[in-house]
This record gives sequence, C-alpha cells and structure tokens, in this order.
Amino acid sequence: MGTVNLVRELRAFLRASLVTKVPRTRRDPAHVMRRRRVVSAVTLVVGAALLWWSLSLEPGDPRFYLGSAALALTWTVGALLAGPLYLGRAHTRSGTSYARPVVQSLALGGLLLGIFLAGALVVAQVPPLRAPVDDLLDHARFGSLALVLVLTMVNGIAEEIFFRGALYAAIPERWTVAATTVLYALTTVGSGVPLLVLAAVCIGLVCGLQRRVTGGVLGPAITHITWSTGMLLILPPLLTALR
Repeated sequence: MGTVNLVRELRAFLRASLVTKVPRTRRDPAHVMRRRRVVSAVTLVVGAALLWWSLSLEPGDPRFYLGSAALALTWTVGALLAGPLYLGRAHTRSGTSYARPVVQSLALGGLLLGIFLAGALVVAQVPPLRAPVDDLLDHARFGSLALVLVLTMVNGIAEEIFFRGALYAAIPERWTVAATTVLYALTTVGSGVPLLVLAAVCIGLVCGLQRRVTGGVLGPAITHITWSTGMLLILPPLLTALR
C-alpha cells in the first residue's frame, strides 16, 4: 500500500511540475518579439564561443574564472536586453491555488541529482566515459572550489534566465521546449565531453517543461542550481571513492 501511494504521489508531483500548465494570458507585442529574437541570436553565438573557450583552458588556469564570469554576464545581459522576464507560478499541492515554484523546484532538482549520481556509478566503471568527466571536474579539484561553486551557481541562474527566459520567449510556442533544449545542448558540444552534452539535454528538457508549466524562470533556475551545485560538490568525491 505504501509503495502504491509513493508512486501515486510521484506521478502527481511530476504531472504538476512538468505537464499541467498554469493558466496565463500574457502575450508579447510584435516589437518585443522582434527584439527578443535579434538579441537572443547574438547572445547565443557569443555565449557559445565563450563557453567553448572557457572549457578549453587547462585546469587551474585563472582565465577560467574570468571566462566563466564573462559567460554569466553575457547570458544575463542578453536576457535583460531581450525583453521582460517573469518569475512564474506553480501548482500548489492541493491543486486549488498557485505559488512561486520554490519547494517544487528544489525537489525536482534533488530528484535529477539522485538520478545523475546513480548514473555516475556506471560512468566510473567505463574509462572512455570517465576520463572527460574527470578532466572537466579538474577545474574544481585544482582551482578554488569556493570560487568555482559561486560561478557554477551564478552561471546556472544566468543560463536559465537566457535559455528559459529570453530565448524561450523568442521561439514560437509549439517549438519552445524542443528548440531551447537542442540549442542549449549544442552550446556544450565544443567541450568535447559527451556526458556534458547529455546532461545539457536532460537539464534543458526538464527546465524547458518547467518553464512551459510555470510561465517563468524562477522554477528552472532553482532546479538547475540545485542539480549543478550538488553535482559539483558530490560527484568528485564519489568518483574518487570508486577508483
């Protein structure tokens, strides 16, 4: 009986957080939509180039911090210049009212984190998959963990207000989730880390669905930084323990 209730609760949670849209009537006028598309396109090109350059640097190179800060600034400025951003609302547990998507997003981020850490147990046993991940995590191992943590959180928020804020709003509604997921994943291809691209697809899809449901960037941002900070702090010692 307990297992049945747990499954029912999980299904209800996923339906409320990722499927059933919160009603809204807000629509951007044509001139705002044009600005969103132009600014988003330019920002996407500049941001992808900065991300590729940052991840190509050797672990411990101080320019990595500069590149990461510049990347966060690029996503943020692009999002703000493109047009208005909205926090969004989520379904409450009762389903009769709406609230800011905070607890729901924390839970969703924690669920994603658990799934990815379970996947890491498999990755750790496959050297061709593990080596690129180790190289990526070396930026935290050989640099300032505190600084990398701050930059990870800031970039997570910046990515969401751009990809699930400005860029999402610039795309026709029927393509929003698919297009933002694909474009988000493509920005990570230059890293040369296949699992980072896969992670971008998963995070992009979940945060895109969250954006579709809530109509804003708060939920996706909380989900993203919950997952990314958890991976940064837990994954390196987990991989080390599995050597």
